[in-house]
Amino acid sequence: MSAVVPHRVRVRLSPWRRLLTLLAVAAAKRLARKPPARIRVVLARLRKGARPATYAEAQAAREAVVAVSLRCAAPEGCVPRSLATVLLCRAGGTWPAWTVGVRARPPFGAHAWVEAEGRMVEEEADSSYFRTLFSVPAPKTGPGTAGAGSG
Repeated sequence: MSAVVPHRVRVRLSPWRRLLTLLAVAAAKRLARKPPARIRVVLARLRKGARPATYAEAQAAREAVVAVSLRCAAPEGCVPRSLATVLLCRAGGTWPAWTVGVRARPPFGAHAWVEAEGRMVEEEADSSYFRTLFSVPAPKTGPGTAGAGSG
């Protein structure tokens, strides 16, 4: 039996960014233990007032999360990794879509990820490999939607 070593990105984080990332990871690990419906409610509230994250912003947040947490870097760490990524983005005023889905082809497997600018952020598989079950997208922005916060 061989051990799988998670791929970790080498990222230089300022002390403040490192602390903020560690706090996001800790909060994500607690939130990940909640039922999916509860997670959706919490995230829907947190996203209010945020602007949609760019791909670069979501990618930087994901890389920071993976850099500070072995659990989040592991293939099985998709839920805490994706939650920590959206929480870290939210701390910066942005929100990528948090998405949960399943493999489109056998064997069955669930997965959680973030999306920005209409694409999966730093995922090895193509988006056609998964079928979305639910998502907490970024709040709608633009004329006539200020303060809407639901989407």
